[in-house]
Amino acid sequence: MSLRTRQPATNLNRRTFLGASLGAGLILALEACGGTSTGAGSGSGSGTIKWAWQLPTTWDPVTSSAGSDVQMLALVYDPITALDREGNAIPWLAESWAYDSAGTKVTFTLRAGLTFSDGSPLDATAVARSIERGRSAQGSLIAPQMKTIKKVSASGDRDVVLELSEVDYQYPLLFAGKTGMVVNPAVFEKDAASLATQPAGSGPFEVTTYVQNDHASMKKNPNFLAADEIKVSAFDLYPQADPATVVAAVQSGQYNVARLGGAQVQQAQDAGLDVQVLDSMFVYCLDVHAGMKPFDDPAVVEALKFAIDREKIKEVANFGIGDVNYQPFPPGYVGYNPDLGDVYAYDPDKARQLLADAGYTDPVPAVFTSSGMAQAAVELIQAQLKEVGIEATIDTIPQTQHTQLVYIEHSKALAYDGFAGRESPVQAFQVLFGADGLMNPSRTTSPELEAQLKKVKETPTDDPAYAALLQEATRIAVTTFPNVFLYLAPSIVARKGVSALPESPSLRRFEGVTTS
Repeated sequence: MSLRTRQPATNLNRRTFLGASLGAGLILALEACGGTSTGAGSGSGSGTIKWAWQLPTTWDPVTSSAGSDVQMLALVYDPITALDREGNAIPWLAESWAYDSAGTKVTFTLRAGLTFSDGSPLDATAVARSIERGRSAQGSLIAPQMKTIKKVSASGDRDVVLELSEVDYQYPLLFAGKTGMVVNPAVFEKDAASLATQPAGSGPFEVTTYVQNDHASMKKNPNFLAADEIKVSAFDLYPQADPATVVAAVQSGQYNVARLGGAQVQQAQDAGLDVQVLDSMFVYCLDVHAGMKPFDDPAVVEALKFAIDREKIKEVANFGIGDVNYQPFPPGYVGYNPDLGDVYAYDPDKARQLLADAGYTDPVPAVFTSSGMAQAAVELIQAQLKEVGIEATIDTIPQTQHTQLVYIEHSKALAYDGFAGRESPVQAFQVLFGADGLMNPSRTTSPELEAQLKKVKETPTDDPAYAALLQEATRIAVTTFPNVFLYLAPSIVARKGVSALPESPSLRRFEGVTTS
C-alpha cells in the first residue's frame, strides 16, 4: 500500500501475505499474445530509476551466497517460471510444463522467439546448459536444490526435459528464483569468472558499468520478453543508503527509490515523500549452531526460544513495523502452520525453569555474533537472555564476513540474521534445515523432517493433501531445530517522482513503473 496520508509507524504491519499479483498487467499482456511481447523495445519510456537497495554478492546466480541477491539478479536475468499472488508457479520463459504420469520427468516448453540481451537465441539447448551448470559446476550454491535431477536435455528448440531420480513436483516453483535464472552459455562456457561482475542474461536491463561496493549502471534491454512493459530507459543500483541521510538523499534526487528502516518512515512522510510498504517473505531470525556450546544442549536451545520478547525486538529494531512470527513462512502462505501461531510466546519464567531442570545453577556462558545488523536489537536480546540466566557476550564481526564465518566456516554459535524466503517451500527447508543448507550452521538434519519433505515433493502442489503435508514439515522443523524466528519485516521504500512499485510475493518488479 502507498502511504500518502500520514499514519503512525506502528500501524505499518504486514498485511495478509501476497498483495496484487506479480506485474499483473505484464502477465495479462503475455497471456494475451501467447508469448513474448510484440514490438519488443518499442516502448517510448525514458528516465532513470535510481534504486538505493543493495548490491549483490555476485552477478552470477550460480555462486550467489545471499538469498536476497535474487532481487538484484532479477534486474538482469529471467527465471524459467514466476509466482502469482498465491505463490503458485506461472509461465515466464516457459509458457507451460508437464510432468509424466510417474512424476519423474518434467518438460518445460519455452516461449517462441526468446533471446538473451546480446541477441543470441535463448532456446532449449541454452536453458539445458544453464541448468546443467547450476547443478554440477564446482562451487555452485544452487546445486543442493537440484539433487533430484538425473539428466537435463533439450528436445527441439523449445522443450527442456528434466529426468529425475525420484518424484519431485517442486521444480516449477524452484525455477521461479535464482535456481531457474538462465545464464547465457556463450559467456559461462568461455569465461565463467566474468559473470561475477558482468551478468549475461535476458532480464529487463543490461549492466553497462559496475563498480564493486559502489553502484551498477544499467540500460533497458530491448530483447527482454516484455520490453514494452519497461517504461524507463535506465536503472542505477546502489547499496542501501545510510539511515541518517536516506531521506535527504531521496529529497535531493541522489536516489528516487530507497529502502527505509522503520525509524525513517515518519521523517520521509514529513518530507513529502511517497512511502510504500511492500509485502515480503523476509523474517529476522537467530542462527544457532547446535554443535557448539552451550547450544549443543537442547534445554538451552528451548530456553533461548522462550527467553526472547519478540514484540520488543520488533519495536527496537523496526519501530514496530512487521509482525512477530515463530516460523519461516508468513500467514497466508501455504507452508504457514496456524497451530504454531504462538508456540514460543515470551515466557521468561519457563526459560529459567528449563535451565534449572537441566541442572544449570550458574549463568550459562554464550557468544552472540553481530555483524552490525540491528545492533540495538542484538543488545536487547543480550539483556533478555541475561534475565533468564544465559550470559551472552557480543562478538562483533564485519558484515562482509558474516556468510564466511557463520555459514561456510560454521565457526559461530549464535548469530543475528534474516531469511529472505525462497520460491519453493522445500527449498526453504533445505536452506534452513538441510544437511547442506547454507543457513544451517551445524549442517545436521532430521530423518523425520527428511521423510516428511519426501512426501511433500512427491505430492503435486495442486493436490488437496499438499498444504497439510507441508505444514506438518513446518511443525517438525520449528519444534525440533534450534533456529529462532523473530518477526516478519515488509520492505519499506521512499519514492520521489517514481510511480508505485508492483506488489509481488518474492521479487521487486519494475514493469509499468514510470519516472517524472
